[in-house]
Amino acid sequence: MRNIFLFIQRYFVLLCFLVLQAVALYMLFQFNRYHKAAFSGVAQELTGKFNKQVDKVDDYFHLREENRRVHQMNDSLINLLKSNFSSTDTSIKLVTDSLKINDSTKSIRRYFWRPAKVVYGTTGFEKNYIQLNSGSKQGVADNMAVLSSNGTLVGLVVNVSPNFSEVMTLLHIQSQVQASLKNSNVFGKLDWDAKDPRFVFLKGISRDVEVKKGDSVLTSIYSYNYPPGFLIGTIASISTDKASGFYLLKVKTATDFSALQQVFVVENLQRSEQVKLDEDTKKKMDQQKK
Repeated sequence: MRNIFLFIQRYFVLLCFLVLQAVALYMLFQFNRYHKAAFSGVAQELTGKFNKQVDKVDDYFHLREENRRVHQMNDSLINLLKSNFSSTDTSIKLVTDSLKINDSTKSIRRYFWRPAKVVYGTTGFEKNYIQLNSGSKQGVADNMAVLSSNGTLVGLVVNVSPNFSEVMTLLHIQSQVQASLKNSNVFGKLDWDAKDPRFVFLKGISRDVEVKKGDSVLTSIYSYNYPPGFLIGTIASISTDKASGFYLLKVKTATDFSALQQVFVVENLQRSEQVKLDEDTKKKMDQQKK
């Protein structure tokens, strides 16, 4: 307490000046409209700039949580897309009544999207994988497609544990994806040469097809695993495969594999039925040959 009194005694004149100056400024801005308006504008400007910087800091610390919420919202919305459903024609029915039933508006969900987060990944090997924080407990299983948060193709689930799953990306020498050209719907096979992680190659496209640089390459309808019509990449260069005489199309991937964070795991709900029908058909045809 003694030190406080000594401090006041030592700086009494200065403290009195500051108090009187504060009172004078208060009266000036309080009772003079022009000065009050000017001070209010300056104060708002300074406050706004300060709040803007505080908001930036707050956004930074909450960015991860915000990304998670946005990704979950995208997951909910993307599951409502019409492309996830297939229509069934129920107009032909066996009925005993003379009234004809005509109902061709029903649709069945074919694809279901689940959000997941990348917890580990590689791009610098011949066989590259990413690991997701979702496994069998979250409904993830082998042969499910994986797309980025932008809807571009990443790869295929090849192994799962209760809480994690392993994805073989396009940057894997064993990866083979049926892909089609957006402009012509002609399809070929996509693979990687284990060199540049930015590019993959589309093969099997006849040279009769018109192809241009910048054309989009999409997932094909000829696949049990991948939903059709989603972007894989764009054609970067066009050459000829000397072995086959077909095009050798260098495709720049739409997915940046070095920056993957949030993804979707896409399940074809009708895959098992499609695969079983295909296997049964082959067995049936083989038996007929005998």
